[in-house]
Formats: sequence, structure tokens, C-alpha cells
Amino acid sequence: MSKYQMMKQIEDSVKNCKKCDLYKTRKKIVFGEGLINTDVFFIGEAPGKKEDQQGKPFVGRAGKLLDELLDSIGLKRGEIFISNIIKCRPPKNRNPLRSEIKACKYYLEKQIEIIKPKIIIPLGNFASSFVFDKYDLKKSKISNISGKVFRQKNIDLIPIYHPAAAIYDPNKKSVLLNDFKVIKKQLKKIK
Repeated sequence: MSKYQMMKQIEDSVKNCKKCDLYKTRKKIVFGEGLINTDVFFIGEAPGKKEDQQGKPFVGRAGKLLDELLDSIGLKRGEIFISNIIKCRPPKNRNPLRSEIKACKYYLEKQIEIIKPKIIIPLGNFASSFVFDKYDLKKSKISNISGKVFRQKNIDLIPIYHPAAAIYDPNKKSVLLNDFKVIKKQLKKIK
């Protein structure tokens, strides 16, 4: 079975998923998108309102900023893969519940397994906690680990602030720009 067929099979499973109650309130699943044969995998927290309407990750203001940050290091969205920990929008954009993350994590783990990225970039606290749990690393606040490279199981993990953080606190944009320079440097090392 090809990577595309495996990914489609997982996506179909998500469309039919009823492991938690989020399926009752979602408009569309937000499975993820991008290049399946990529070295770079970005992980967000959960879909927001616009993502729920369009079925695509990072299409709101945070998505526009993410595109700008990618552009700052010469990358385009079509050259990476991007997904979220959970695939359905929590009501009123609340934080995902532990039970929802537990119910949905299999899908993200399968996406990672299929893509086999060399760099994983968790965006924000929730995604960083998820990744650090998965790779048996000590959890830490995003403010302490943002832009640092953690090597685990032949994968570079580079947690950074969620782009939405820079929308609420414009000072975080310069931090994000610097973190993206770290990503660019790691990309050069693996090429």
C-alpha cells in the first residue's frame, strides 16, 4: 500500500470517528494537509472556527502568519505537512480535553509514522506536551523550550510558540522569526 493510500485510509477513519463527542459539533474534520514526502511536520493544537468551516488546518489569522513565517525561511505550505493533535474543533475554541487528545492521538501518530519526518515542529504548549510525551522527554513550558532542538529517535523536535501567540502578543513575532531561523538551520543539516 502506498503512503497516499495509507493516509487516505486514516483520513476515512477520522471522518467516521466517534471516539469522543466532538464529532457531534464539528462541521468538517481537519485532517491535515501538505506534502506526504516531506522532512518537516508541523503540529498544532486543534482546529478553530475557520478551519472547522473549510476542513483545512491554519486558515485563519494564525495561518496567514504561519505562511509568512514559512516564507521567511524560503518554505511554502505545500512543502511541509501540517496537522493538529485533534481533528475536530472543540466548542467555542476551548482547549482540547485530555480525553479528546487520548481519543484522537492515534490518528496523528499514524500520520507521523506514514510521513516519517526528520523534523517535527510542535506549535505551542499542547502540541509540545503531546510530542514530548510521545518521545519520552521531560515536559517543560513553551517559554523555556521554544526554538531549542531536541534530538530523539533520529528526529529533530523543535517546539515553538503557536503563531496565534504573536497575534495576541506582537513581541512574540520576533521570537517566532528567530525560531524559524533555527528550523532553517536544521533543514540545511539534514539535506
